[in-house]
Amino acid sequence: MGDVFFVYITNPSKKEARRIAKHLLEKRLIASANIFPIESMYRWEGKITEGSEYVLLAKTLDEKTKSLEDEVKKIHPYKIPCIAKIQASSNKDFFEWLKGEVKK
Repeated sequence: MGDVFFVYITNPSKKEARRIAKHLLEKRLIASANIFPIESMYRWEGKITEGSEYVLLAKTLDEKTKSLEDEVKKIHPYKIPCIAKIQASSNKDFFEWLKGEVKK
């Protein structure tokens, strides 16, 4: 068993989520990503806003999360992107694979 970090990143479109996921994969900051549609509600500039977004759920190690956040902030279209890390335990085989992918 090992500690995997899921980094939850909201995006305005599927295309944008895919672009960011590919960028993070190419930089070896993540081992894999899932992208799925969501409905969001939030307060922005004093108003309650609703809309459709896409979540990019990136899988990485704790030691990569700071670099991952820095990269996302550089290329994300939102003024204030949501970049939230969630710690989880995984099975040993997945953890070993993930470690190998982000450390190469």
